[in-house]
Amino acid sequence: MKRYMIERDIPGIGEFSITELCGAARASNNALANIGSDIQWQHSYIAGEKTFCIYLAESEDQIKQHSEQSGIPFTSITEVPQIIDPLTANN
Repeated sequence: MKRYMIERDIPGIGEFSITELCGAARASNNALANIGSDIQWQHSYIAGEKTFCIYLAESEDQIKQHSEQSGIPFTSITEVPQIIDPLTANN
């Protein structure tokens, strides 16, 4: 599977209550269950009026399908072919 970063502009997301965030996560999980095992949500970062979500999927089309089914719009989808972290320095 490929790794993708999905940017979402969601006004007020930084002010959402835990109940609202749980609802969004539930909508995402339901869409994932409908699509199948070829897509996985790893985690999301909430920053101001945006979220940055990390997914594993076979294709960008699956990310778009997830957005449609969950009702959570996306602003951009970017494939992430490589990651580095502090441990990369040990190679």
